Amino acid sequence: MLPVINEELGAYSDMFMLLAAFAYAVALIVFAWDLAKSNSTIRAIEEDVLRTEAKEFATVGAPDSNPYASTGGAQPPRQLVDDSMDYTAASGTRGIARIAVVLTWLAAVVHTAAVVTRALAAGRVPWGNMYEFLSTGALLVAIVYLLVLLKKDLRFMGVFVTLLVTVMLCAATMGFPTPVGHLVPALQSYWLIIHVSIAVLSSALFTITFVASVMQLMQHRRQAKLEAGGRDIMPFLRLVPSAGALENLAYRINAVAFVTWTFTVMAGAIWAEAAWGRYWGWDPKEVWSFVIWVVYAGYLHARATRGWTGVRSAWLSIVGYACLIFNFTVVNVYFDGLHSYAGV
Repeated sequence: MLPVINEELGAYSDMFMLLAAFAYAVALIVFAWDLAKSNSTIRAIEEDVLRTEAKEFATVGAPDSNPYASTGGAQPPRQLVDDSMDYTAASGTRGIARIAVVLTWLAAVVHTAAVVTRALAAGRVPWGNMYEFLSTGALLVAIVYLLVLLKKDLRFMGVFVTLLVTVMLCAATMGFPTPVGHLVPALQSYWLIIHVSIAVLSSALFTITFVASVMQLMQHRRQAKLEAGGRDIMPFLRLVPSAGALENLAYRINAVAFVTWTFTVMAGAIWAEAAWGRYWGWDPKEVWSFVIWVVYAGYLHARATRGWTGVRSAWLSIVGYACLIFNFTVVNVYFDGLHSYAGV
């Protein structure tokens, strides 16, 4: 017997979802404000040091003087965070970033209320269509980021993470608005809980590694320009670990996500056998799930055994995420197949 749909609770869920999207957007603005403020602060420190250095060396006997006297004898800060993602005292307290983190936690709490009320309204797990998959996936991205933030200071990723979460929620509410309803018969299986929950978790982990890979490319470009004697046009990246540290972070999380994605594909095959009488049928969704698996398998293998590090490693990770997005958007909506019912 199908559960009774609680439309009133579903309306509350929709309201909570909009409030969560608004809170994430505000957190995004505050994270961006923190980076902009850090940018100007770092530039001001550098300009003060350069002025002091010029003044000291213009004085008689300057070679014996300390050009960094105004900073307490210390060299001007080059990187404000080390490869273990521990910040130096020169980075300051960054009160604005703390406010952004608090706002992100608040948004995640409201977001959780939206997903839970959606589940209660429908009397089932809340990932039976694109709206629910996107909203639940966005929640897991935020939760994974916030939990990692408890162990490592990843506030430098805040702008990108909150941006992606906001985009996902906007895509869900505006691109795939779906009233609370029952599952189609093909989805009325306990395998929905197993298969889709692991797929959502894997997607959230791949999203975090995508952000790390993008920032790795930015940091790599900046470091190469500085080594060539160029001007630092993105001082805020001094709040970001080195390109190598970001690459290692992406690699470790991708390794975990690859295992969970492997389980996703295997669980999907078992569910397909139970639903359609075959484990594999080269359905478009199955094909692209396999393509994602192959790309990330190639990424892990190339980096571990072939020395594909640096820029090539980052781009391969980004290509894998692009395949993931293609699978859950274009394939779901525009490709005809046995999984087409999941596209709305």
